[in-house]
Amino acid sequence: MSNSPIFNRVLLKISGEGLMGGQDFGLESDAMERIANEVKTVREMGTEVCLVIGGGNIFRGLTGVTAGLERSSADHMGMLATVINALGVQSVLERLGVETRVLSAIPMQTVCEPYIRRRAIRHMKKGRVVIFAAGTGNPFFTTDTAAALRAAEMNCDALFKGTQVDGVYSADPRGNPDAERYASLTYKDVLTKDLKVMDASAISLSRENGIPILVFSIQTPGAFAEVVAGMGKSTIIREAMET
Repeated sequence: MSNSPIFNRVLLKISGEGLMGGQDFGLESDAMERIANEVKTVREMGTEVCLVIGGGNIFRGLTGVTAGLERSSADHMGMLATVINALGVQSVLERLGVETRVLSAIPMQTVCEPYIRRRAIRHMKKGRVVIFAAGTGNPFFTTDTAAALRAAEMNCDALFKGTQVDGVYSADPRGNPDAERYASLTYKDVLTKDLKVMDASAISLSRENGIPILVFSIQTPGAFAEVVAGMGKSTIIREAMET
């Protein structure tokens, strides 16, 4: 594989479930180390990397609502779960020798830095991996939307969505062997086909800012680096498909 990246700065969005490994809850050390090594490899290629990590492995806001919690409170609890995940991944990255900063949309200076756009850009220019925690800092917005927002604010070349499968399918390929895999889609395709890639707000925000979304398998070793280098299996979502 060529080590020449085709992107200078990217945002990687992964779900909290991606950190569970084979567990039903929480953080698994092997899963965190595997993802941290993926990030380290891409950083060593010369691409600036920032991350947004979900919190579903610890607490999901909508689950809290179904349990009787008020929506805003439940969403804030979910944001705190993303801070836990961000601190965990930061610890593993720094153990691997990757300088990392966690910036939280909810200020909590005793454990991480508050999110300030110019500070985040400065960290990235210095070669640090930046992890954005606490979503947008507002209830009713998902971490997918937070990822699209931060990708736009950081002037990222692309938003990478690391999932359990190697792209976008017409249905879940793990349960439907006839599911069709798409090599490329437009933002409109995703919305009109109601493909469960990211929520509509994240897709619309990416579209408005011209940020392509690349969906790939975070479970496949080396896949992140391959897609950053313009190879490997992924689905690209953009304004108009090239011919």
